[in-house]
Amino acid sequence: MAFGITGVAFNNKGKHIRSADNLVEDPLRRDPESVKNRIIHLHPQDNVAVALEDLDEGTKVSIDNLPLVLDDFIAAKHKFTLSDIPVGETIYLYGIKVGIAVKAIKKGTAITTENTVNAISEVQRNTTGNFKWTPPGTDAFKNRSFMGYHRPDGQVGTANYWLVIPMVFCENRNIEIIKEAVLSELGYQQSSPYIQFTRELISQHQEGGSPKETSKIAQTKIHANNYKTNLFKNVTGIKFLTHSGGCGETRQDSEELCGLLAGYITHPNVAGATILSLGCQNAQLSILQKEIKKRDANFSKPYFEFEQQEIGTEDEMIRQAIRSIVNGLIMADQIERKPAPLSKLTIGVECGGSDGFSGISANPAVGHVSDLIVALGGSVILSEFPELSGVEQNIYDRCTKQVHADKFLDLMQMYNARAVSVGSGFDMNPSPGNIKDGLITDAMKSAGAAKKGGTSPVTGVFDYPEKADGPGLHLLCTPGNDVESVTAEVASG
Repeated sequence: MAFGITGVAFNNKGKHIRSADNLVEDPLRRDPESVKNRIIHLHPQDNVAVALEDLDEGTKVSIDNLPLVLDDFIAAKHKFTLSDIPVGETIYLYGIKVGIAVKAIKKGTAITTENTVNAISEVQRNTTGNFKWTPPGTDAFKNRSFMGYHRPDGQVGTANYWLVIPMVFCENRNIEIIKEAVLSELGYQQSSPYIQFTRELISQHQEGGSPKETSKIAQTKIHANNYKTNLFKNVTGIKFLTHSGGCGETRQDSEELCGLLAGYITHPNVAGATILSLGCQNAQLSILQKEIKKRDANFSKPYFEFEQQEIGTEDEMIRQAIRSIVNGLIMADQIERKPAPLSKLTIGVECGGSDGFSGISANPAVGHVSDLIVALGGSVILSEFPELSGVEQNIYDRCTKQVHADKFLDLMQMYNARAVSVGSGFDMNPSPGNIKDGLITDAMKSAGAAKKGGTSPVTGVFDYPEKADGPGLHLLCTPGNDVESVTAEVASG
């Protein structure tokens, strides 16, 4: 099976297939100097380079003044060898092991899933304490501040939301009923940009318009409408967090759900919460209360609980819940933005749609921001443990405490073992889209993904859904799935 982009085809092994477009003579094949800005050699130890543009077979390149003629068509984002690589030899990128040759690979040949497999490096334990870091300069941010919402526990938020949360999926319908009742009336209903579009189609039909005429409406530009003017100028909005958990699952799942919800409720961007409980579910209110106290022993935000089976009727519970939302918004509106130091900022970093350029463009840029935040005394949360496979030694060595280093490695090994037990593993992490765009092995993908965390020391390691405490770079054990990962990052702070 083959699939293609921009005149370049790939089979399902990541192997490039030359198209007719690539048969045209390219002057770059004759002049290695003119191709130097179309390739990049990332690290002196690397025995591969990255194509920044599509390069034809026969193209002459020069790496560190050493001439090389490409033996393959190399698509943009993909890697090609700088020397002959025998079977069993290691492939290096970013100066670390990212693959093992399973076939002899000639110099100037593309790295593919047919000739390369993932490289697994044994981590040397007890190597913490020697890491040295030179933080970036922060003079440009001296005496700078941001306007934030100061919370009783000392955290500062950049937003001021009210949350409405069910303890169990059985309450999702009631959450939706409340959402429909309050959003518009309280001024937080965001108008869909497609409402007017739909009205135009209906009007055209009522006026006798043909399908051909109504199709012209589809070409008109659609504008999104902002929130209507709301009653509470200091409240950012109301968030309704429905989910599919809370019962019919393991007790551990329900307890972790309560921890996750507690993380949201104690988040600095949250003013308070309204909680709906059925009553008989695994995720009991008492567990949620315990998890809140674990995260904030002196929790004092406005917080309202409603248990349907205790109240008696659905109607009465909904009325009480709506009353609590209005009263809560009144209290939340009394909190105004005030100056806060940049050390109060916490950011979470996340991958999405990774390709062969992510690790040399966007991720290092995000990583620089991460380093700036840490240098200013703030916090950074790096998640997605499957995308740290292959860079464990570097991260392990950066841990400031042995207990953090050991916890990181233990979580990685436990996670991979669970994946292997169901027929998968970290080595299967690269998706077809990743492979198509040059990320051939998991270690190759991880080496670029880890760049989001910058270069600072690791000051904390947390499991899903623990709260990250203190300043510095924190690691959070989550899946690579964006929804699950970002959800945990928010709950972590």
